[in-house]
Amino acid sequence: MKSIFVFLYIAFLAADIPPGYYDDAEGLDGDSLRLALHNIIDDHNAQSYSSLHGHFESTDAKPDGMVWDMYSDVPGGTPPYIYNFTSADQCGNYSEEGDCYNREHSWPKSWFNDAMPMKTDLFHIYPTDGYVNGMRSNYPYGEVTSPNWTSQNGSQRGTMDTYGYEGTVFEPIDEYKGDFSRTYFYMSTRYYTEDSGWDENDMVNGADLKAWAVEMLMDWHFQDSVSQKEIDRNDAVYEIQENRNPFIDHPEWVDCVWGECNTGAENQPPVANAGPDQIVSENQLVTLDGSESYDEENIALSYMWTPPNGILLSDPTSATPSFTTPIAEDSIAFIFVLIVSDGEFDSEPDSVTI
Repeated sequence: MKSIFVFLYIAFLAADIPPGYYDDAEGLDGDSLRLALHNIIDDHNAQSYSSLHGHFESTDAKPDGMVWDMYSDVPGGTPPYIYNFTSADQCGNYSEEGDCYNREHSWPKSWFNDAMPMKTDLFHIYPTDGYVNGMRSNYPYGEVTSPNWTSQNGSQRGTMDTYGYEGTVFEPIDEYKGDFSRTYFYMSTRYYTEDSGWDENDMVNGADLKAWAVEMLMDWHFQDSVSQKEIDRNDAVYEIQENRNPFIDHPEWVDCVWGECNTGAENQPPVANAGPDQIVSENQLVTLDGSESYDEENIALSYMWTPPNGILLSDPTSATPSFTTPIAEDSIAFIFVLIVSDGEFDSEPDSVTI
């Protein structure tokens, strides 16, 4: 007899922000907000450099327990290679992609002269393929117009001539641009007024972002909204460092610091609707339906579905992605979560479970 899969609505895990954590930032904008946030997240519990690999197991593990490497991952697909959290997979020497992973300072440590506590701040350090990390070097992030090298997951290095900047840059894939943009907004805030001795280069002057970088990173922030991955990582790093990335907890504060603070009077967050419950059989093509999601201002929505471990969606950015139910001996419940964005605000998550 075929197994039956039942869709159920469940509560979605939200960020575990301590009560009152951001009270001193309420009602502020511009540099006043940036300084208030700096004071809130300052003086974190700095870690040793050798401890980072161990911390990655709680901050950067995929649902299947493998290393979540944003330089090799293929969201919704199969990565070209994967790493375990073992010393055998840690670099070491490397000569090509897939050899090993290491500790990527997304804000290159040469920009702050290898100083502490920036050198071990987990909010900007990620486990990434060593070879891709080396190809990125300490080039700024940017949007490549003429690539001279492309990684196996589509990340690129090459020249850029947009946003008023011309030079060599490294471009991560679209699905993780928001992650890196919010990383940079964190760094620019955490070390605000504490950047004595930092370098000036094409992207930053100390902890301050150059104008072209602000414009580009804000675009990335709005185009790739906060994911469950970031929320979970923010909570995990908080457990270790005892500080948070405020731009993951409050994405609207990016605009309030570097743009024009929107109180929400003109635009309200959209509403996600993950669709009705379904009863389906094993080995069946199933289509999720988020088409009833809406925005009161009729702004076009972008969609991001988060499937459970082991389930591949045809297109997690579609309103109606599909997948095939697995073969199973018993009934199974799988959680699917939908968040929609109008480009300024994200919806509250809605979920439906197979």
